[in-house]
Amino acid sequence: MEHLLSAGDLSRTDAVRILDTAAELAATQGREIKKLPTLRGRTVVNLFFEDSTRTRISFETAAKRLSADVINFAAKGSSVSKGESLKDTALTLQAMGADAVVIRHHASGAPHLLASSGWLQAAVVNAGDGTHQHPTQALLDAYTLRRHLVGPQPLGQDLAGLRVAIVGDVLHSRVARSNVDLLHTLGARVTLVAPPTLLPVGVETWPCEVSYHLDEVLAQGLDAVMMLRVQRERMSSAGGGFFPSPLEYSRRYGLDARRLAALPSHAVVLHPGPMNRGLEISATAADSSRSVIVEQVANGVAVRMAVLYLLLAGGRREDVS
Repeated sequence: MEHLLSAGDLSRTDAVRILDTAAELAATQGREIKKLPTLRGRTVVNLFFEDSTRTRISFETAAKRLSADVINFAAKGSSVSKGESLKDTALTLQAMGADAVVIRHHASGAPHLLASSGWLQAAVVNAGDGTHQHPTQALLDAYTLRRHLVGPQPLGQDLAGLRVAIVGDVLHSRVARSNVDLLHTLGARVTLVAPPTLLPVGVETWPCEVSYHLDEVLAQGLDAVMMLRVQRERMSSAGGGFFPSPLEYSRRYGLDARRLAALPSHAVVLHPGPMNRGLEISATAADSSRSVIVEQVANGVAVRMAVLYLLLAGGRREDVS
């Protein structure tokens, strides 16, 4: 694996290897001293052109736990705000000796351009590009599902047969796209649930089912339901006509106490965050014993450690100890 640009690029073997490595690395994080020497002397740059809390801090923590040197580069307050191009930024990072660049960008395809341009000789990890892809979020979601639903010894296992519903603002969600790709690769059955106005053109070609009716999908017996944030910042200030009102959206597509009770006893609730409590998910559902939302954040560190480890250390097994 040279770069991680899209969840769709991962084979089942690649994905399971990342999940297994994350499990081994997570086992080391209960120690008093959590750092491993694996990436000592390597430099990881977090190159964020969009605001982020969870993803940026998670990647920074992952790199530091592997003893890498970390440079956090935010577009605000940098030369990018003065008009510097992505190419010139990349050439600067190359001159500084970056070994890996974790990039979040508002333009879909920016990580692919960075990886294929020849501007820098570093591993590129896509931390979210426009409404396109967010592969490490899909990996941490799959890791969380495997821990809860596959069994106590899930190493080497995929998610074959699991039923997962992804609900909400699919149109603007790189998380939805990445999860559909990865969960399908790992053998899960995915159903997207959204109003027609929040589904992208061409969704019928995705490897999943599509429904406009949340209650009907819940009645089918799910193993997991993933609620998506309504991304108001990607809509017009007037709501863009995507749904009549927040109240109507919540009534038809929100996960509340009644819908939570309709899930099988083993089913779990996920959300990539940040949550709009009271819109796509109620406080009761977000804080229930079914919710693994906080755990997703913790699992993100282990998964991103695994990605950086496999990209920069070549997956030498003796280093995970």
